Amino acid sequence: MSEPRRTALDATHRALGATMTDFAGWDMPLRYGSERDEHVAVRTRAGLFDLSHMGEITVTGPQAADLLDYALVGNIGSVKPGRARYTMICQEDGGILDDLIVYRLADQEYMVVANASNAQTVLDALTARQAGFDAAVRDDRDAYALLAVQGPESPGILKSLTDADLDGLKYYAGLPGTVAGVEALIARTGYTGEDGFELFVRPADAVALWEALTEAGKDAGLVPCGLSCRDTLRLEAGMPLYGNELSTSLTPFDAGLGRVVKFEKPGNEGRFVGRDALAAAAERAEQNPPRKLVGLIAEGRRVPRAGYPVVDAEGTAIGTVTSGAPSPTLGKPVAMAYVDAAHAEPGTKGVAVDIRGKHEPYEVVALPFYKREK
Repeated sequence: MSEPRRTALDATHRALGATMTDFAGWDMPLRYGSERDEHVAVRTRAGLFDLSHMGEITVTGPQAADLLDYALVGNIGSVKPGRARYTMICQEDGGILDDLIVYRLADQEYMVVANASNAQTVLDALTARQAGFDAAVRDDRDAYALLAVQGPESPGILKSLTDADLDGLKYYAGLPGTVAGVEALIARTGYTGEDGFELFVRPADAVALWEALTEAGKDAGLVPCGLSCRDTLRLEAGMPLYGNELSTSLTPFDAGLGRVVKFEKPGNEGRFVGRDALAAAAERAEQNPPRKLVGLIAEGRRVPRAGYPVVDAEGTAIGTVTSGAPSPTLGKPVAMAYVDAAHAEPGTKGVAVDIRGKHEPYEVVALPFYKREK
């Protein structure tokens, strides 16, 4: 077994007493103290995350947009410089290889951000799909450290360290700027359901920026946060996690995310990898969806976990839990699950989760569980 990779902030996490864990080949902080306290801090104040395990891939050249329109399911050519788009990369059969955020940094330059567990897969797929396009694909995973400040106090904290126009920075947009003297791509993106920013910087600048953010956020209640609370935050916000809600056995339409697939694209005559299979999946989802992704809220206290069966009143399996955890915001266990369409309507009664042989009652609800007030 090879040693897990460590981010530029590894020594900082250990000095803070973080519980470390192997995640997608990286040694990452799971929590620093109470994951519930970290979760609540992000919902009410602010949290600071090290996300340097994410995979950055740069695509440049005169046909960079055409390549990405062909390789991905979204209409990337329509993204204006300084903006970002959530999208997916699929197999020829429509199965999801990964969900991504693509930033258009300049007219002929894009940054694709992949999940840590799939970064090499995405890099290999983009490289393979590059043939015939006047564009270059570059592995920039070692060129960036990624810090995130998330929560209602995050704009004020960041404003104290930069003269970049944060008020004018829209959601899913990014601009180059200087934060605490460090050059950064400042993006208004996140995976928590809160307002916040992701800061792409050189690894050599990561510690100085972490320390500056920590000092600037002291009076606002900023705390360091690990992967554990990031998972409960994204679950409450109804955001899918690759390997749980998304996989190669599901298309975007199966996952209820068909909106990210754009069949009409100006480039490549509308051709893109997986187009025919996805068109068929769209038709199936509209006419007779096999299963739908729903939210489940517990009536009791027992917590469901990924893979637990969802059953009807007769005990017949009607679905599977994909993610489950106690929700600090709701004060109850919650879960996301794929269930048969007949049981997917919010308010459906008689649904339970089989937790180690006992059928615990759950209420079917629409996602997300939590939506911040804007």
